[in-house]
Amino acid sequence: MSSRFSDLDQRRRELLLGGGAEKIEKQHRQGKLTARERLGLLLDPESFVEFGLWAQGGSGEPGAKPLAAEGVVTGKGWVDGRAVYAFSQDFTVGGGSVGKIHAAKICECLKGALRTGLPVVGFNDSGGARIQEGVEALSGYGQIFYTNTLLSGVVPQISVIAGPCAGGAAYSPALTDFIVMVQESAKMFIAGPDVIRAATGEVISDEALGGARVHAEVSGNIHFSAPDERAAIATVKALLSYLPANNLESPPDVAFEAPLLDDDAMDEIVPEDPRKAYEVRDVIRRLVDGGTFLEVQDAFGKSIVVGFGRLGGMVVGVVANQPMHLAGSLDMDASDKAARFVRTCNVFNIPLVTLVDVPGFLPGVAQEHGGIIRHGAKMLFAYSAATVPKMTVILRKAYGGAYLAMCSKDLGADSVLAWPTAEIAVMGPEGAARILHRRELEAATDKNALLAEKAAEYRRLHANPYRAAAALYVDDVIRPSWTRRLLIERLVTLRAKRDLRPQKKHGNIPM
Repeated sequence: MSSRFSDLDQRRRELLLGGGAEKIEKQHRQGKLTARERLGLLLDPESFVEFGLWAQGGSGEPGAKPLAAEGVVTGKGWVDGRAVYAFSQDFTVGGGSVGKIHAAKICECLKGALRTGLPVVGFNDSGGARIQEGVEALSGYGQIFYTNTLLSGVVPQISVIAGPCAGGAAYSPALTDFIVMVQESAKMFIAGPDVIRAATGEVISDEALGGARVHAEVSGNIHFSAPDERAAIATVKALLSYLPANNLESPPDVAFEAPLLDDDAMDEIVPEDPRKAYEVRDVIRRLVDGGTFLEVQDAFGKSIVVGFGRLGGMVVGVVANQPMHLAGSLDMDASDKAARFVRTCNVFNIPLVTLVDVPGFLPGVAQEHGGIIRHGAKMLFAYSAATVPKMTVILRKAYGGAYLAMCSKDLGADSVLAWPTAEIAVMGPEGAARILHRRELEAATDKNALLAEKAAEYRRLHANPYRAAAALYVDDVIRPSWTRRLLIERLVTLRAKRDLRPQKKHGNIPM
């Protein structure tokens, strides 16, 4: 065999080893995959084309050995036969620290995705900015943030937090469309426990400050948590299966030839007693193809459920009130969660299905002081601004401003269906009866009996779907068993929808 290229081969082998066998073994002992192993699991076999293998910026220390591939692997490959760009920070090389050339490689990867209209997946596993490079490292972060923003709304951006992601590094994932965080090894925070202890004296662990559970349940910063990296990568693949390559394409349909049969079990799924809770996910799974539903932010803003499914092979985004939590009321977190999801679906041409059972916005001093007006307005804005097909089904309660916020006809719903159990009114029948018949109730000897009588009267005269249908606020009152069939039939037609809006840079959503 010729030794003509032995030097090249040796150099490549060394670069592909990243920080070397010892550091790779340490990475494995910590339960973490290497940068290249992550890409190997994400991408189809033999499909990865690497860019920037020979990039060198160095550690900034005199006489230091150049960092292999600058501590980040970038390139392009295929996921289930669809092209994507991807980068993966290499913690075995300088702790995955971000310097000028490291940032330039990530920006080139992002710009490649922008030029070609392809999604980008990034694995974050970095000790932070390369301190030795000073302002150049900060400049690198700034360029990444700017490029993330250029891509926003053009191609899907998915971040996987697979290790430490601290300080300014946390803001790049925050600018992307979806964040998947690994429970075992990932941490994400602006100021770590040491900084907090020095500033405030408070002692807190990494996990309690910035672990996956905290970000999934409390901060709402992430969209999915996964027990390990393999599960995280499986989530990324599932997510990509619902998203188009870019904002000019339709989401990926799949072949669906099953007959559209009515589902009799749906007729019994919502209790007759309007005060009795039920699991709205049971409704969603009976509506979507094969019961397959990819829920987004399942542990945050629990009074609303959002996620992706398919109807007749066509991708839809589902937004549904959850009666099992706060009776389905809209609080600040639920409003933010729903508004963000609606806007994500809109930029990627994904039709929306909204399932309504909402008693109102959550009352209380904490909600008022926390800005429930501002947060709720985000939902009103998001639905009003969305130009994708919007189909709404009123299952049960639809009261007050929350009825409007859940994509009423007035906010641009293209089709509104109601079940016979629907109650559409300014407020619940009992509350309305107390106000409308206050004097009668004060004088009554049996206040409870009179209240029940007046509430039933209000429900019969006002809080029912037939009154709304008569005024064209509801297109049809249907049996629950017909819902899936009718949604699919309407979606086939609505996908040709064109919605012209006033010319402007963008609306000013209440932040």
